Order: sequence, then structure tokens, then C-alpha cells
Amino acid sequence: MNPALTDAPEGGATRSHAAALLDDFSLEMTGKDVPRLEEARDSIPPGTRINVTFLAGEDTATRLTAARAVKRLGFVPVPHISARRLPSRPALEEFLAGLAADGTAENVFVVGGDPARPEGPYEDALAVLRTGLLRHHGVRHVGITGYPEGHPGIADGTLWSALTDKAAAIGADRFTGDVITQFGFDVDPVLGWLEALRDRGVHLPVRIGVPGPAGVRRLLGYATRFGVGTSASVARKYGFSLTNLMGTTGPDRFLHTLADHYDPARHGTVKVHFYTFGGLRTTAEWIAGFRQRSAPATHPA
Repeated sequence: MNPALTDAPEGGATRSHAAALLDDFSLEMTGKDVPRLEEARDSIPPGTRINVTFLAGEDTATRLTAARAVKRLGFVPVPHISARRLPSRPALEEFLAGLAADGTAENVFVVGGDPARPEGPYEDALAVLRTGLLRHHGVRHVGITGYPEGHPGIADGTLWSALTDKAAAIGADRFTGDVITQFGFDVDPVLGWLEALRDRGVHLPVRIGVPGPAGVRRLLGYATRFGVGTSASVARKYGFSLTNLMGTTGPDRFLHTLADHYDPARHGTVKVHFYTFGGLRTTAEWIAGFRQRSAPATHPA
């Protein structure tokens, strides 16, 4: 590990770079979060991309309603399509047709999904991309997943093959696209993964997944669940004590460190995607405050 990456300086240059990193950030919500999005709408810049997850227990109507609400409130809906949760090809066609009818099909995010066994004919995201149904229903931009710290249930070689194959499929079908990464707490593997991604010829923009501000206990729970860090490593990177788990913490240090060491020549186009573990409004207000705190200081002439 490079020790310089654990305690990046927070001088004026770093602060301004951190603020710039949040230009065109994106957010994530569930199908049931529409009331919370309405509460947060004034804190979110118009045109912000908002991903709508594809969770178990939420039906097609809930997902379509959420995508419509995102559009109605002045944001860009990015509905998720979870390959392993699709019971059939007609179910995929029904969902895409609903998005197309609502004018919310232009941007989608295709993910393999959590079930150990597929619930239908689609083993992974690539299988969905290869159906040809996305373009037929008006999709123009496709997001795919990346895992800078690996996946607890998938070998690294398999992850890389899947990612390069999906990127090639996006290019072959003349979609625009991006990669949204699993959230993490450590900048080192993110930067190393970005270099490896570019070395493999994948030049899609990358949205680095970042946990929005949330309770410490909740963050540690998600870290354990998704295998992206131990409690001790998260506490060290985020600068809080494991003896006091009652507070809330945000990704200030992570973003300042990323901004200080990000090199467009090596790492390509990088943006930030927030997982809103602490809520949409809390995350949006934190982002606005962070950008203000990180803006370069102005001095009278």
C-alpha cells in the first residue's frame, strides 16, 4: 500500500479537485423511495442521473412508477435490469416496453443480480445485452458493473472477462455506456483497478461507487455484507473510532484522497456514484455542503 494514499493533504488544490470530481454525480434509490425523492428534490441538481434498483419483492409496477417519478421531478432515470431476477424473456420485454411507453428507457443499468441461481433464462448481464431487446425498446445508454475490490462469490479472472465482454457488447451495439463500481472505502484498489481497466482497453467513463453519509453501524454492516472491507480497515480509512459507533460519517477523506491522486491520463474519465445508505435527502445535502467546503477559496483583488 502506498502510505501517501491514506492521509492525502487537503490543501486548496486538492479541495478544488474534489469539488470538480462531483460534477455530474449520480445517486441511487429503490422503487419505494419516491416519497423520499420528492422530499429531497430541491437539494438535487436538475438533470442528475438517478438509478432505480431492481430489488426482490418489488414488482414491475413499482419500478416503472419510480422511473416515472424520477423523470417527472426533473432528473434522469436509470432503471436497473437484474438479469438473474428475470423469470422469462416476456418479463424482460414487458419491463422494457413499460419503460419505453413512459419515456424512461433511454438509460438503463444492467447487472447480474444477487440470486445464486437465475430465476429465468438469463445467467448474467451479458445475456441480457445479447438479446437485442434493449435497442429495440429505445435504450441508448447502458451502465454495467465493476468491482475494484473483487466479489466475494466470483473469481477475479471471471470478473475481468465479464467486464471486457460487456464493454465490447456495448460498443458493438453502438450504445454509449459507463461502468458503475461497487462501493468501497479504500482509494488504493480503486486507482489500481482503473489502471488495469484502461490497460485492458476499456475506456468507458467510470462512476466510482461511494457510500453517502450514514450511521457508522450501518456502513460497517454493508461493508461486511458485500465483502469490501473489515470494520478495522473501514474505521482507519474513514477516520472514526470503533469504540464509538453511534455517530454518522461521510466519505470526505475518500473523495479528497481520490481527487489528489486521480490522473485522467492514466485513469480516464471518472465521476462519482452515491449509494444513499443514509437517505436521499441526507446524501444530497451532504454533497452540496461538501462541494461548498471544497470550493477553492477566493481572495479580494
